[in-house]
Amino acid sequence: MKSKKDLEVLLSKLKQIDSPNIFLEQYPTPSNIAAEILWTAFMQGDIKNKIIADLGCGNGILGIGCLLLGAKKVFFLDNDSQSILITKKNILDLNLKNYILLHKDIKDFNEKVDLVIQNPPFGIQKEHADRIFLIKAMENSKKIYYFHKIESKSFIENLASNYNFNLNQIVNFKFPLKKTQDFHSKKVHTVEVSCFFLIRKF
Repeated sequence: MKSKKDLEVLLSKLKQIDSPNIFLEQYPTPSNIAAEILWTAFMQGDIKNKIIADLGCGNGILGIGCLLLGAKKVFFLDNDSQSILITKKNILDLNLKNYILLHKDIKDFNEKVDLVIQNPPFGIQKEHADRIFLIKAMENSKKIYYFHKIESKSFIENLASNYNFNLNQIVNFKFPLKKTQDFHSKKVHTVEVSCFFLIRKF
């Protein structure tokens, strides 16, 4: 992978989930935003030859990006069977190796990894769903790249402190959420989202 732009182009071609489940908050990570964060992680030495988990993988865009950038192994986890099938198809289409697909609940993930990268549910439809994902990431990794609403900074800082993590960096984005449900009134709704970089203190 020669550049961030090359990565973005490949990620933009991945298949998406046909019928997103609103209760699972299945909003895809845009390819340009995924490429921005993945390239940053790569340049900081957090991807190449590392064992990584993409928790709540959706169509697999984050974990697939890690494989394209030289990850040693990537765990793709989602409790939605459609997501796992789409992720598998995307991986096979790119002829990638060194991955493990896990169709299970986040509570059942217990693999120790070098990095967790995730765009999980924000806890809008199911209260505390976001908390479960972040805690699981902190239990199993020393570094985390975690997407969440920008106004959740205090919640993330407090939870991170309780688990001996520092919030090292925040990158802000405008997430375009496309109309996927009948009750959505706009074709595209923009949400302020951040990627929070967390690292264990010691």
